[in-house]
Amino acid sequence: MTKITLLDGGMGQELIHRAGDRPTPLWSTQVMIDHPGLVAEIHRDFTAAGATVATTNTYAIHRDRFVGTDVDGQFLTLMERALSEAAASNAPCVAGAIGPLIASYRPDLHPDAAIAIPLYAEVAGLLAPSCDLLICETVASLDHARSVLAGATTTGKPVWLSITVDDTDGTKLRSGEAAADILPIAAGKAAAILVNCSAPEAIPAAIAILSKGTLPYGAYANGFQRITEEFLQSRPTVADLQTRHDFTPAAYADHVMAWVDAGATIVGGCCEVSPAHIAEIARRLTAAGHTLSRP
Repeated sequence: MTKITLLDGGMGQELIHRAGDRPTPLWSTQVMIDHPGLVAEIHRDFTAAGATVATTNTYAIHRDRFVGTDVDGQFLTLMERALSEAAASNAPCVAGAIGPLIASYRPDLHPDAAIAIPLYAEVAGLLAPSCDLLICETVASLDHARSVLAGATTTGKPVWLSITVDDTDGTKLRSGEAAADILPIAAGKAAAILVNCSAPEAIPAAIAILSKGTLPYGAYANGFQRITEEFLQSRPTVADLQTRHDFTPAAYADHVMAWVDAGATIVGGCCEVSPAHIAEIARRLTAAGHTLSRP
C-alpha cells in the first residue's frame, strides 16, 4: 500500500492534562520549568504509540511571547530544554516546531515581513542542528506563510508548511484568504504542505486543494469544540476552549483514514490528540496495509 508518516499529537494539552496545573498564556512552556522531564515522557509515549515523528515543544518559544512574563529573558534556556527533551524521545525523526509570532489564529496581529523574517530565522537556526526537519505550524495567512518560509528555509533543512483553515469552510485560511493561494507560495520552498489545528470536518476541503499541488500533503486536526471569541483576545489560555465530547480515538481515526484515502501521506494530531488517539491511528493504518515510515 502506502508509506505513511505518522506525526505525534497535542503536546501542550497533554502536558496540561498530566501536570494538572492551571493553564497560563505561556501554554506548555512553563511546564518545562515546573515539571522537568514531563515533555520527554510524553514524547516517548507518542513514539511508543506508533508516531514516527516527535515534534519539539517549541511552538510557543518566541521572544515576543515571553515579554512581560515570568520567563522573559529565558528564550535560549527554554529552547535548549525543549530540544534536550525531544532528543530523549527515541523517535525515528525529530521535527522542530515553529509556531506563529505573537498569537495563534490572529493573522491580523502578525508582524510585517521585515520584523517577522529575522525572528523566524533565529528560531529556525536554533532548531536546525538538533532536528531532521522544521515544521511551520498554524499558518493563518499568506503573509505569515511567506515570512515563515523565508526565515525557516535559511537553514537548509527540509521545511514543512502547515496552514490552519476556517472551521466551517476548509477552502479558506483563518485570514479569510483562499487556501488555494498557498500553493504557489509553498512551491519550491516547502518540502510538504499540511493543514493543522482546524476542525476535522473542515479538513477534507483543504486536502482537496492541497492535492492539486506538487508537494506531499497531509493533516492533523484539533479536538476543540470551536475557537472562542475569548481565546482570540490578548494573552489567552486554553481554559477558554472546550474539548469535543465526540473526540474519541476511534472517531478521530475515522477522519484520519478518510484523509489517507484522499491521498494524504502525513497524518497525526494537534491539540487534544493523545497517545491513545495516535495508537488507534497506527493500528488502523497497519491493518489497512500501510507502512508507518519516517519522512
